[in-house]
Amino acid sequence: MAEVMEPEAAAIDGAAEALAAAMPDLPSLGDEQAAAILLLLFSEDEASGILSRLEPNEVEQLSSVMYSVADIGADEINTVLDRFVDRARHRTTIGYRSDIQIQAMLTAALGEQRAEVMISRTAPKKPAPNLEALKWMAPEEIAAMIEEEHPQIAALVLSFLSTDNAAAVLSLLPSDMQDDVVYRLATLGQVSNDAIETIEHLLTAFHAPKGSGTVATKGDPSEVAAIMNQIGKKNSARMIKALAKRDKKLAGTIEDEMFTFADLITVEPKDLGTIMRSVDNTQLVPALKGADEKLRAKILGCMSSRAAQTLEDEMNERGPMPMSEVIEAQKSVVAQARRLADAGDVVIGGGGDDYV
Repeated sequence: MAEVMEPEAAAIDGAAEALAAAMPDLPSLGDEQAAAILLLLFSEDEASGILSRLEPNEVEQLSSVMYSVADIGADEINTVLDRFVDRARHRTTIGYRSDIQIQAMLTAALGEQRAEVMISRTAPKKPAPNLEALKWMAPEEIAAMIEEEHPQIAALVLSFLSTDNAAAVLSLLPSDMQDDVVYRLATLGQVSNDAIETIEHLLTAFHAPKGSGTVATKGDPSEVAAIMNQIGKKNSARMIKALAKRDKKLAGTIEDEMFTFADLITVEPKDLGTIMRSVDNTQLVPALKGADEKLRAKILGCMSSRAAQTLEDEMNERGPMPMSEVIEAQKSVVAQARRLADAGDVVIGGGGDDYV
């Protein structure tokens, strides 16, 4: 029979989830202040149980704010409690330890061996427990830990970090190592237990908790593109250029992921208008046919009323289009946006502090 949820653990999990999600729209208190007040109302053991289930950045934010809410008034406390109770009332514990329940059901239905095969094929992959310790380490610590290691190990470590942390660590590595790490991160596939064990030893040396190794699948062009968008235009351009010498197709894929047609929503109206005026309607019509309503409205709003009406009329006349045609047209528009950005005529966003 599946293991039954422990009420106390379930309550802590529910409180942690509600704490993270209940506060965004409090009118008179900031998110962090409201969450800090809630934590201070719990006992020390209860609060520590909740904190242990939050992300490192959330713990850091709350820790710095709790000192500032000691003199909060009764009205603010009641407001926070009312909102917390309202949000918590709509939450359930159905997902608590669901992996144990699913495993038990599959084992009962299929037998242990067939259940294990099914779980290995369908269950979401999780990082080894010890790799979770990476989230709590400063970028400087991680960079110092991996800068003398093989680039493949460095790439594996980066793959388990958040985008901004990975970008920070990458920027701290020697420049001659960065290019190799980026390539390996973009092509990282199935990872052996030996590689995981190497990271365990590295973490142990940095006083991180040791756990059991598992096979992981991490790293892809999208992940690398997200990191490239955080490290500055000059650095990302250099790394993409170096990567193109090794794998031109992969470099192109990463560039495509760094700025997509959907990202045009972030471009300033003036620059967006410049881009649209440089693209022929034969490309704009199919490109906009596949755009969501918000982006389409922004693009049309950057045009003269006459040009926008003409474009809308042409889209209506064309009717349904093959998705392949839409995608190619959108790629053409993005390519033109990049050309204008490279020439300094527009700013298309991303790229860290090289963009102003």
